[in-house]
Amino acid sequence: MTIDQLKQILGDLPANPRIVASGNFATPHTLLAAADEVIPVFRLFMINAHPGIPDREGVSYESPFVGPGMRRHPRLTYIPCRLSLVPVLFRDHYVPDVVLLNTSSQRHDTVSLGTEVNILPAAIEAVRKRGGIVVVQANAKMPYTYGDAQLYESDIDYLIEVDEDLAEKPVANADPVADQIGESIAPLITDGSTLQLGIGSIPDAVVGKLQARRGLRIWTEMFSDGVLGLSKTGALDAELPITASFIFGSRELYDWVNLNKGIRMLRTEQTNDPANIAKQAKMTSINSALQIDLYDQANASHVRGQIYSGFGGSTDFIVGALHARGGKSFIALPSWHQKANASTIVPRISEYVTSFQHSHVVTEQGIADCFGHSEKQQAHNLIENAAHPDARAELREAAGQMGLI
Repeated sequence: MTIDQLKQILGDLPANPRIVASGNFATPHTLLAAADEVIPVFRLFMINAHPGIPDREGVSYESPFVGPGMRRHPRLTYIPCRLSLVPVLFRDHYVPDVVLLNTSSQRHDTVSLGTEVNILPAAIEAVRKRGGIVVVQANAKMPYTYGDAQLYESDIDYLIEVDEDLAEKPVANADPVADQIGESIAPLITDGSTLQLGIGSIPDAVVGKLQARRGLRIWTEMFSDGVLGLSKTGALDAELPITASFIFGSRELYDWVNLNKGIRMLRTEQTNDPANIAKQAKMTSINSALQIDLYDQANASHVRGQIYSGFGGSTDFIVGALHARGGKSFIALPSWHQKANASTIVPRISEYVTSFQHSHVVTEQGIADCFGHSEKQQAHNLIENAAHPDARAELREAAGQMGLI
């Protein structure tokens, strides 16, 4: 249908509908602009929303993982939830009235969710059960991926054809701190390991140092161009598909995943289920945090008492990796926060704890072994091996007062 026809349909929705839209880096801008024009009041539920979404009185936000498009917004409702459990939110608590999707162009009787599968299949099922509608912008720029990404005509109520650019990952400047952290983690990743990689300079630095490995496997929430690099150098196990739930990277990456049957995009209940993660051989999760305390508790979600992001998938993968055969869970972060001029390793977390009990905490100072050690040895390792030298005396004093030394 045309955009004008769609506006008539959206304008007839019940008052204050809940709209679930493709998140991360697959925002359906054309559909959201149409909704913004004709729906006076609505609730917008997105994962990791980026700038450019509707923002006016009458539009309120809901998210279990807050992106820069919603961060610190006065009309934001943050919903604490592991990513693997967001489908339960749709089923029982935040049932959608409309789902707006950014998909590939039609291929036979299907389209594909392309780079963003994640929570969307669950949203489609929930809105179908409610009797709501599913609207697709079939985008010539979106790659066609397989697995749970494929949607049949019977899953879709309305479709509009668009030609809309996808967000691409900018080329990052060299980060010497991330490079040092990568140098520490890479030797601990052996041939045949299964990798989960977050977003950012540290995972990128680690992947860049694994080109000589062989038989690596990918079971992850997301991946970027580093996985393409591993494929080019023959580091990946070619007999197993790359399993992920969303993708963000360059146009070259998007062209590579298009119609690539070696890429399997699954819904978040599958990729982020700790039981599924635990089945992966040598499962190795690499995630970041904002702070770590001497009890090996991590804050990866709040800054000065305000929500910054959320649990995301790190909690799912940390638990799954620790239960996997030969598994490891790394939390990696700089030892010093330059803007705050403060240590990122603190005596005790004053914010919200998002995860705990990791295999290793890694900074540019080195690696602190945590899991399997007593709480006193754990605190000692964090202070002496991972904390910034300028913070160690203060941390030792605090550890003494806490009975950890």
